[in-house]
Amino acid sequence: MLKRIGLFLLTNMLVVLTVSLILNIVLPMLGIRVQGAWGIAVFSGVFGMTGAFISLAMSRWMAKRAYNIQLVDGSTQDYRGREIYDMVARLSRQAGLPAVPEVGIYQSAEPNAFATGPSKEKSLVAFSTGLLSSMEKIEVEAVAAHEVSHIANGDMVTMTLLTGVANALVMFLARIIAHALDSFLRGDDDEGGLGFFGYIMTVMALETVLMLLASIPLAAFSRYREFRADAGAARITSPTAMASALQRLQKMAGVPQVKDSFAMAKISSTKRVSLFSTHPSLEDRIARLRSL
Repeated sequence: MLKRIGLFLLTNMLVVLTVSLILNIVLPMLGIRVQGAWGIAVFSGVFGMTGAFISLAMSRWMAKRAYNIQLVDGSTQDYRGREIYDMVARLSRQAGLPAVPEVGIYQSAEPNAFATGPSKEKSLVAFSTGLLSSMEKIEVEAVAAHEVSHIANGDMVTMTLLTGVANALVMFLARIIAHALDSFLRGDDDEGGLGFFGYIMTVMALETVLMLLASIPLAAFSRYREFRADAGAARITSPTAMASALQRLQKMAGVPQVKDSFAMAKISSTKRVSLFSTHPSLEDRIARLRSL
């Protein structure tokens, strides 16, 4: 499930758990204790937002290495690579981006594409060889417009801010609940309770569960941004072209999908739609495009 809900949730969960160790073990060893609801709230807010922005800052770097992406530009010797770059550059100008994203191609039979990066000025659009070899030029252009629309809409930054808020709430609530449990289990003589290590394990368990629950509204926003990027692609190219590209993906549903931490960023998913789904069904997306 963690791989399915995307890079930022995986990275943030690791960051949150790491911060838990710092808060509950390292700081007490240094004689620093974060106490009181306000102290915990401030600590959670600072480190929760930090975790989200770390994942955003690392996203482009991680994508290049995770997929062994080969960057292309206007001087690339391969004609197909130059054509893809020129296409993204033209669409970026039409979408009003301040800079052309880095454009890359990676080897995979899975027909997909994704956009990532910390800002509109520093972003990446990547295409799989499976997508480029299976789609007509007008369909590839629609997919490229979809990814460019994600960047133009600021979806990555918005998702990061929402994730930061979710991180902060998870860290805060986990400690408040653990403290309440500890107090409930203590006797009148202040004996008992969770104990030092019991408190740490309780906090980490609560953070894991709460992070999964927090992924539900985040996934809902992800589904919304897919519809919005489809609409953006329809404006830049045409609703028919975008719908045709999605129909092509429908026909290739039998190609094994790679389960990885960039699933949320990709153009589509074959997973059954649920509360944790980062993508709407292809049928719903096609229906909305046809209504345009």
